[in-house]
Amino acid sequence: MRSTMFRWVALAAAVLAGVLLVLFAAPDAFADGLAAPPQDLNTVINRITKWLVGLLVALATLFLTVGFTRYLLAGGDPGEVGKAKDTLKYAAIGYGGAVMAPVLVAILKGFVGG
Repeated sequence: MRSTMFRWVALAAAVLAGVLLVLFAAPDAFADGLAAPPQDLNTVINRITKWLVGLLVALATLFLTVGFTRYLLAGGDPGEVGKAKDTLKYAAIGYGGAVMAPVLVAILKGFVGG
């Protein structure tokens, strides 16, 4: 009983630490979105892309933290280890999406002539 409670407390602490790290490590990361209104569509698309990539990286980092914490606290339980590996896989997919977002935007810009 005590071991299970410790696992949940450690998982909650890791999630909280990840969220606080994302929020306070780079508070100016989203300040670009609060600047003066843009004059052209390219600027809007670039700002949205930067914001989206930042959001994806933050979310993937949170999943990475949760996945490693679950893996460390699994205690050899195959079900928990499987869940931890799935969470790490989702983190990798999130990082891949963050890397591919600017590429996809560039491809779409090419189609619409931007």
